[in-house]
Amino acid sequence: MGFEMSFAEPFLGQSKDVARAAGGSLFRSGWVMLKDVMNREISLALPLGFWLACGMVHAASTPANALLVLAKSDNTLAIVDPATMKVVARMPSGPDPHEVIASADGKFAYVSNYGGGAYNTITVIDLVAQKTLTPIDLGPLRGPHGLVFAGGKLWFTAEAAKVIGSYDPATQKVDLVIGTGQNRTHMIFVSDDLKRIVTSNVSSATMTIIEKRAGGGRGPGPGGPGPGGAGGTPPGGQGGRGPGGPGGRGGPMGPPGGDWDETVVAVGRGAEGFDVSPDGKEIWAANAQDGTVSIVDVDSKKVSQTLNADVVSANRLKFTPDGKFVLVSTLGGSNLSILDAAARKVVKRVNIGHGAAGILMQPDGLRAYVACTPDNYVALIDLKSMEVTGHLDAGKQPDGLAWAAAR
Repeated sequence: MGFEMSFAEPFLGQSKDVARAAGGSLFRSGWVMLKDVMNREISLALPLGFWLACGMVHAASTPANALLVLAKSDNTLAIVDPATMKVVARMPSGPDPHEVIASADGKFAYVSNYGGGAYNTITVIDLVAQKTLTPIDLGPLRGPHGLVFAGGKLWFTAEAAKVIGSYDPATQKVDLVIGTGQNRTHMIFVSDDLKRIVTSNVSSATMTIIEKRAGGGRGPGPGGPGPGGAGGTPPGGQGGRGPGGPGGRGGPMGPPGGDWDETVVAVGRGAEGFDVSPDGKEIWAANAQDGTVSIVDVDSKKVSQTLNADVVSANRLKFTPDGKFVLVSTLGGSNLSILDAAARKVVKRVNIGHGAAGILMQPDGLRAYVACTPDNYVALIDLKSMEVTGHLDAGKQPDGLAWAAAR
């Protein structure tokens, strides 16, 4: 593997046999062997950055179902085996990572490099090879933050540009940009049928509902729609032609095929974290400055109720997979608030530390993960008892969380 004795001996400082065994094994099994070596009282005073450069943080292959955790202070993405709660690999995430999402096939992760609007890249990580790839350059679309993967496309917000967009991994192009005209367009939801997009606009205290209108656009040109690439095709991969292939009027990005209608709904101040109920009928938005939760009826596109939930500094809001409960994290508080969706009220507050950001629901509905940023751990919440059952150390200042399922 290129890890010769001349390299191993000086750092391990032990007999030739021990150094040879440790050196060869370290390259094969990373931190697992490193732990064994240290248990044998071998002094190894090298910084983490050295081992990152040597690729020695890959202890195991990526599991079929993996938890992804961003560490903002470390600028890393950790791959965690949810069966053992062990970090199996860490990769560079690019500067100021905030949100992460996995491709539909679980092979790639996409990380928004936010920078408060200063950055314009989305980092791409190969979850199988466990390595960081060339980032996506969004050009003038600065401040990428919220991410969703739907319909084979990566959907994102660009806060500084006041837009949402979609990126096609097959063609390696941004193929759609829609302006919101709202300040701090931050988080995003895209329906499975790609006909409805929802954003939270923090500084404007609004939610934007964007819906696809049938018709109204030119049809495909003479070339017709070309076969698209698979949803998991990475940058540089071999994807099919985009819609409106050779001869199509729309060029490489295809014709519009309809228009989009936008409805701006006023909610509470500091609306940021939100979720759409599993049945698609309601949007719940946590208002950080007001400490309230706004419930928006999707059909009427109006606020149907505002709950005095006492969630000042709210950051994220998520429905449980069965739609029965809603979890709200707060950056400045010690509790995770749990609301009964039907009763429309807080039924429990769980002490999780000194503040929290990202929330992720395990697809089977058994567990929730809450990124407790100030405490440098991810809290594990049993969704039956609604109690903390453990903590996961996946890096400093954890924030964005995602689930990757291999298909």
